[in-house]
Amino acid sequence: MDRENVVLAAWSYAFAGSLYLVLALRLFWTMRLSRPQSASSVYLLVAVFASAVWGCADMAFLLSGQPGLLMLGRVGDLLRYAGWFGFMLVLCRPNLGEKLPAGIAALPAIAVILLLFGLVVQGFAWFDIKWLGEASGLLLMSAMSLSVFALVLLEQVYRNVTDDSRWNVKPVSLGLAGTFLFDLYLYSQAVLFNQLDADALSIRGAVHALMVPLIFLSTTRRRDWISKIRISQKAAFHSATLFAAGVYLLFISGVGYYVRYFGGEWGRALQLGLVFSAIVGLMILALSGSVRAKFRVLIGKHFFRYRYDYREEWLKFTQTLSTNNSPEEMGQQVVRGLADMLESPGGGLWMKSSGGGTVFRQTARRNLAETTDTEPVDSPLCRFLASSGWVVNLAEYRSYPQRYGAMALPGWLQQMPQAWLIVPLIVGHDMIGFVVLASARANIDVNWEVNDLLKTAGRQAASFLSQMQATEALLEVRKFDAFNRMSAFVVHDLKNIVTQLSLMLKNAKRLHANPEFQQDMLMTVENSLDRMRQLMLQLREGATPTGTAVGVDLAAIVQRIAAVATSRGRHLEVKLGERVVTRGHEERLERIVGHVVQNAFDATELSGLVQLTLDRASGQARIVVEDTGQGMSEEFVRERLFKPFQTTKQAGMGIGAYESFLYVQELGGKILVQSELNKGTQVTILLPLFDLQPHSDLQLLDVP
Repeated sequence: MDRENVVLAAWSYAFAGSLYLVLALRLFWTMRLSRPQSASSVYLLVAVFASAVWGCADMAFLLSGQPGLLMLGRVGDLLRYAGWFGFMLVLCRPNLGEKLPAGIAALPAIAVILLLFGLVVQGFAWFDIKWLGEASGLLLMSAMSLSVFALVLLEQVYRNVTDDSRWNVKPVSLGLAGTFLFDLYLYSQAVLFNQLDADALSIRGAVHALMVPLIFLSTTRRRDWISKIRISQKAAFHSATLFAAGVYLLFISGVGYYVRYFGGEWGRALQLGLVFSAIVGLMILALSGSVRAKFRVLIGKHFFRYRYDYREEWLKFTQTLSTNNSPEEMGQQVVRGLADMLESPGGGLWMKSSGGGTVFRQTARRNLAETTDTEPVDSPLCRFLASSGWVVNLAEYRSYPQRYGAMALPGWLQQMPQAWLIVPLIVGHDMIGFVVLASARANIDVNWEVNDLLKTAGRQAASFLSQMQATEALLEVRKFDAFNRMSAFVVHDLKNIVTQLSLMLKNAKRLHANPEFQQDMLMTVENSLDRMRQLMLQLREGATPTGTAVGVDLAAIVQRIAAVATSRGRHLEVKLGERVVTRGHEERLERIVGHVVQNAFDATELSGLVQLTLDRASGQARIVVEDTGQGMSEEFVRERLFKPFQTTKQAGMGIGAYESFLYVQELGGKILVQSELNKGTQVTILLPLFDLQPHSDLQLLDVP
């Protein structure tokens, strides 16, 4: 290291040592004021104080060149790592009474081994012992291994910290990650090239000094700025993966070191080729689904009492099922969700045909061959699945078929080499289908835990599929309901036309020679023909009548209804005020008012009174039809009057009042009914006014 770098490094370490010393004094003073002290706070103080010793010792060595100060700085660096290891390991401890998983329990032992190895290597360097090679290379490998292990612990802490504490722990985590990554870069490069980067080494102290403000920020946010955290299988998997990758790289670095040490002139080239090949191999292993599956099974089998994190599995499975809503995609999501639980590449779904069926057929698949083979619902396999609800392990069945009683596998399933597990989909006591999973990427022991998880997940998947089928059936029922409702309206109108034609035919026997009757008969037939044409258009185009809504003169409609009543031998007393115009379909409005008038006539004796009043009230068009007929009960008016197929008539259908109510509401109006048994009924139809201007507004302007 040249003179300029030595001066820069001295200032850098002096800056780090001073800041760490100030922070150590503050932490010590805080600990005196708060009792009792937690183990994490003690380890934090050790790490900060050791960092201060390390920075000051390295600064003094650079200025004086004394070997003892160099050794003190190296020991201080080891103590600094020991303090951070202890701090993070304490945070990873479970709550009182909880057992630490076996894989996580090994981390303290690994930390102790790495620290002892570093201390031994320091002794080798001090006494110039070369039992394992040059001490300088061992020192570099020890420093790199410490930084890798520190990153593993930090990842474990941050991944498992509770949500409310993540805001507090983020600054210190960022600071530690920066310093450990810088050390990893510095020492891994030195291992590769057998020489420390002088520029990077000169600013190491300053980089570590940046950690001090972040620690101070975390301690000021909350007094209990890091809470106890729990260990999850997902975090253990990622931590174990990171740790394995670190060990792998350390091993390759060690091999590369000795290849370079004993390789002579070819040593450096061989070392670079080995390291590059190792990194490519690590990437291939990381991207391999089979390797990840085997590693996850290994973690769950040896590190945890239970293989699955059920909360995580359930959330992931529910999210998978909720991704899509169409029946075809839902089937694929069911297969995918069940397969992902067991590291299976895919499978197939067999379900009954829509509307109920006698066979199960393949309706969805994922990474499984398509097949047209079906399975009858009364086959031995389906009867066994429906009655027992078991998950069938085909490997177990082939080796020990007696466990499954009289169950027999169909030929198409025996010829499927990928088939591994059969999961029944049961809703209540009915099996709506089953899923055949393909063989897993890793060797998984299908024990009671796997069976229970698949059975429960299968029932949830069956509920989703059953709900999807019920929704489809409901949509079809609604379509039929809409068609039936429209048909009921059409039949109701046809009934009125038939009644009118029947009355005309009955009178024709007496008045067929009367010229006036003949003229009236022709008009009636022509009107009936036009109405039937409108009904045909309505059936073809839907329930909405053809044409657009226009201004309708209600007085003209009332006069026509009164004339029709007179021709039928009934008298309608009409009271007309000023001209009243509303907006709508004229023919449909006439049918509605005529229906109300006809109901009044049907409920009133020939000697009774039926009266229609047309006027304006509160800015609306008002039609009031009153009669002195038999009336209706209050309960019938409130609960049944405007519902389809509810009527007081002997031969009525109860459609007219329902149709009238819907159309008046569609126009923005309403129908009010007051009735009393044996006294009569009053029906009030309120419609929005449609004002007509007889003259243009421009005519109001006087031209001078």
